[in-house]
Amino acid sequence: EVQLVESGGGLVQAGGSLTLSCVASGFTFDTYSIGWFRQAPGKEREAVSCIRLDDGISYYADSVKGRFTISRDNAKKTVYLQMNSLKPEDTAVYYCNVGAGYWGQGTQVTVSS
Repeated sequence: EVQLVESGGGLVQAGGSLTLSCVASGFTFDTYSIGWFRQAPGKEREAVSCIRLDDGISYYADSVKGRFTISRDNAKKTVYLQMNSLKPEDTAVYYCNVGAGYWGQGTQVTVSS
């Protein structure tokens, strides 16, 4: 059974940092890509970043480029999202995703101004 468990969210002031973690299980880790998505109240879920687990090639949405860094630890089957210089508009529930339709439960990130 594919499982994704996010953690690391919280409340932080604008300009602060958080690191999210996504621990994966139930599939061959380094044969997929894992993505981070976010959904703010009243908005659609949007892609933030993703990483290919075999070679580490990554993608970032323009809105987070230069502030967020995605990484992975294949031995721990974990993908991280380091978020720096956070802005109030980064406030959302952050989800990790693998394959077609496997999602974690989400972790809330709230950035106060």
